[in-house]
Amino acid sequence: MNFRPCIDIHNGAVKQIVGSSLKDTGDEARENFVSLQGANDYASIFRRDGLPGGHVILLNHRDSPYFEATKRQALLALDAYPGGLQVGGGINPDNAEEFLDAGASHVIVTSYVFSDGKINFDHLDRLVRAVGRDRLVLDLSCSFRDGVYYIMTDRWQKYTDTPLDTALLRTLESSCSEFLVHAIDVEGKGQGIDVKLVRFLASEHTIPVTYAGGVHSYADIDLLNKAGEGRVDFTIGSALDLYGGSLSYEKVKEACKKFRQNV
Repeated sequence: MNFRPCIDIHNGAVKQIVGSSLKDTGDEARENFVSLQGANDYASIFRRDGLPGGHVILLNHRDSPYFEATKRQALLALDAYPGGLQVGGGINPDNAEEFLDAGASHVIVTSYVFSDGKINFDHLDRLVRAVGRDRLVLDLSCSFRDGVYYIMTDRWQKYTDTPLDTALLRTLESSCSEFLVHAIDVEGKGQGIDVKLVRFLASEHTIPVTYAGGVHSYADIDLLNKAGEGRVDFTIGSALDLYGGSLSYEKVKEACKKFRQNV
């Protein structure tokens, strides 16, 4: 189990938000933390500490007046840690190369592939041709409704009719190198992880997968390691002291080292 750092950018600033509160209208979100530092400052920390595979997420729509400022911050982060960070948010075959050339190791995609509520295989094929399977991460962030986890798109504002299940993982795993899964119902709320979702990911994935959402204590990290059988990577946002929370970044790093040593 590896710790994957994250850098979320909204309205041109590094932030931690409650994921389910994000709205394109008015570029609104309930904020847990707004940093005075740039995204490059955080990227430099993660580079110094040798933590690859982190996620830079642009949280503004391309039509937002804040999008260019958010994009500038993302590019600064990629420049500060070339080859060490993945980037997501409005990625498609036409703009993916720009971010890869800027230093991203991978691009992270949801909405372009899950368009109009379902998987668009033509879009997926075009994306794979543009960037290659090895540089593509599919974001399967989901919300629980009527007993089923459904994929969410458009910055977690729209339900698709696509359930996150074994069949979906088997269908997609040959087209990407990793999965990223935010548990949207607990994201940014600091109320604990979605254990059921973590167990599912541990039992069904055959390529690397990173879980995000709800980690707010060292006990949560231990539970995630057990429920994920040491096979599910994770990220921490609002609860981390780098983002105003109570969990020590240094202690989280050390805890993960111990988990790996005990495997």
